[in-house]
Order: sequence, then structure tokens, then C-alpha cells
Amino acid sequence: MNVHDSEKIAGILEGMGYASCDSVENADIIVFNTCCIRETAEQKIYGHIGAVKNLKRKNPNLIAVVCGCMSQQEGVADKIKESYPYVDIVLGTANLNMLEQAIVSARKKKKYYNVDFMQYREEDFNQSRTSYPNAWVNINYGCNNFCTYCIVPYVRGREHSRPMQDILREVRQLLDDGYEEITLLGQNVNSYGHDLQEGETFAKLLHEIGKLEGKFRLRFMTSHPKDLSQDVIDAIAQHTNICDNIHLPVQSGSNEILRKMNRRYTREDYFALVDKIRSKLPSVGITTDIMVGFPEETEQDFEDTLDLVRRVKYSSAFCFVYSRRKGTPAYSMENQVPYAVKKERITRLLACQNEVTKEISQTMVGNCYEVLVEGANFRYQNTMCGRTESGRLVNFKCDDSYIGKFVTVLIERASSATLWGKIVKSED
Repeated sequence: MNVHDSEKIAGILEGMGYASCDSVENADIIVFNTCCIRETAEQKIYGHIGAVKNLKRKNPNLIAVVCGCMSQQEGVADKIKESYPYVDIVLGTANLNMLEQAIVSARKKKKYYNVDFMQYREEDFNQSRTSYPNAWVNINYGCNNFCTYCIVPYVRGREHSRPMQDILREVRQLLDDGYEEITLLGQNVNSYGHDLQEGETFAKLLHEIGKLEGKFRLRFMTSHPKDLSQDVIDAIAQHTNICDNIHLPVQSGSNEILRKMNRRYTREDYFALVDKIRSKLPSVGITTDIMVGFPEETEQDFEDTLDLVRRVKYSSAFCFVYSRRKGTPAYSMENQVPYAVKKERITRLLACQNEVTKEISQTMVGNCYEVLVEGANFRYQNTMCGRTESGRLVNFKCDDSYIGKFVTVLIERASSATLWGKIVKSED
């Protein structure tokens, strides 16, 4: 989501005649697109903003901009105004379309602050795409779930869906422009359309995109387990261009911790959903997010998480330690788990998931998979990488003329999460 927001920011700046430069010392304008999902990220941003002070002394015409999630938090815009008076512009997550007029004001030495939840339209400005052959497409914004550890509903606002025809128009244009993979974005894509009057649903949107002509891939993130319905699973199964790859954040395998997180499903619900998915999509790759050390997490709670990981068999998992976040209910919960316990548990969780991933990887050796070549793996000479339909990253030898092409790759070896192969077939 933040990468795509940065593409929008870059598109606005390029439309005004700006071009990217290699260093902040040479910049006429510096834009901080912030994230505040973790407090450590916020502190780092304040450090970077502080470094602008000296740059501003050297170049009084330098324009400094702070936007994104952090600036949307209550009181942050006032804090920046008071503590960092050399910042010219502060915009919230819903105000990116105001960046051009804000810069015009800043050029006249007039500061511009706006963090109101005034949702923009994607069509209001151009975007500078940076992820070819992949393209990101927002379908909804905000979140209504209020998980007790998460700041997102407070900084991105309530759920707001884009009209389906606007999304379809953008996807068609991207396909016409040669993009081979489209990823639909939302804090909870499964709730798409709940606020629209025309009866749109996420499943209907998938069907409409799935019917578009041409060879391309469609992915989406992120799905909330409580909202992933059978009709969405059926839509994925029906259309060959929708990838058999679902990111399904579980967060914990303990019913008690899930309750305290306000996730609104149980481990039994989650297992049943995974069974539904695999009954329709037997080759699906399921990935997840898992948090360890949530307040009051016991050793048994953690063991329940390990058990879930072993049973579900995720292709991969983003595993992280719970970090207290001011402004969320979990921040004030009693019995915070000591850091040493969190560290020990995350080590065990990673080891558990690595064993699962290694097991899955070994089953892929000797088989052929279609891969979209995405770009270079710069750690190895003449090596490109791309993903299978199920989302596994594969490395193989070829040159950059293959970027954006579909190739068939024979998997020759695997080392835990890393797959290596050779191209045995390429599209013309």
C-alpha cells in the first residue's frame, strides 16, 4: 500500500516537472511518505525529518513534505508544526491529491497542512509506476475491523470502496500498457463493496476482471479470514488468470489471544476456511502474518500457534514480534510479555515455518512451473527471478530481455525458501 502511495506521489511530482535525484543534498523537494504501524518506524521518521533542518539552511528554497499514515495521527501535524517548523507541507493519507496545490503554496513561502479524511479519487492524478511487470491497484481504503493491536483504522479511516467501473477502467489501461500482473490492494479486500449501492462485491469484481481478454495474472491482498467467502474462492477457481495464491493473516493460533486481538474468528474457523480453500484450489499457496508476544500470551498459547503452522503448512509467513502501539487498546493491556520471551518465541516460530517451507520446496524439485520474470536478483550474476502462480519465488539464469515474459522453469534444487531452476520454455 505504501509503495503504491509513493507511486502516486511521484506521479504528481513528475507532472509538475520534477525528476528524481540520487541524494537529498541535491533535492529541491523532499517527501517523506510515512508509516506508523510500528512506533519504531515513527521514531525513525522523526530522525530523518530532523536531518532536513541543516539542508534547509543550505537551501532555503528546499520544500519539505511529510505525508502518509504518521501525519494522519491525532496531534502529529501540530507536533510537526511546533517542533519541525521548517517542514512546509503536512498531508494525511487521504489528501495526496492536494500535493500539487500544496507545493504551489510552499513555493510562495506559505505552509500547507491538511490531515482531514477527504478521500481522493485515483483518477485525480497520474501515477508513476515503478514495479513493472507488476502494477498495484487500490480497490478500497481504510478498515472497520479495529484489531486491538492495530493503528490502521485510526490513520486510514473507515472502509471506502472505489466504484467497480473505475477499477475496471484502470485495470484495462494497465493491461493495454503491457503490465502482466495486477495486484488488487485493500486493508481488507474481502469487504470491498459493502459501502456501495449497486450491490458490488469482491467476488463480482474478481469475475469481471477474470473475464478480461489477454494473458495476465491477478493477485490481491490482504484478506481478513472472517470475510473470505465461498463465492470468492469459487471465483478464483473459475478464472485461470486469478492466481491460486491467498495471503490469509492468522496472527495467532490461540483462541484466547485471537479473542483479545478482536480478530472475530477462532482457530477452528480458520482451519475450516483453509479446508474450503484447498478443496477448491488444491495447488493453492497460502501465506500469512503471525504475531508473537501479544499481551498475556502464555506458553500454551504460543504452542497453539506452532501447532497451527504445522497443520496449515504455509508457503511462507511474515513472522514478527508484537510491538506496543500508542493509540491502540492493546497498548494498555496488562501482563505485557517480556522481550526475552518474545525473542525466544520468534526464533522457534521461524524455525518451525522454515521446516514447513523446506518441506514444500522439496516437493517442487523436478517439476515445471510457469513463472513471470520480474527482474534481476542482484546477488547473482545474470540471474533473474520471478514467482510461480502460487507465489513462490524462483531464481534462474537469463538476461534482462526476459523481464515481463512468462517462462516455464524446471526446478532443479531448493534450499529452504529459495528455489533454483532453468528455463525450459519461453513465450515468443
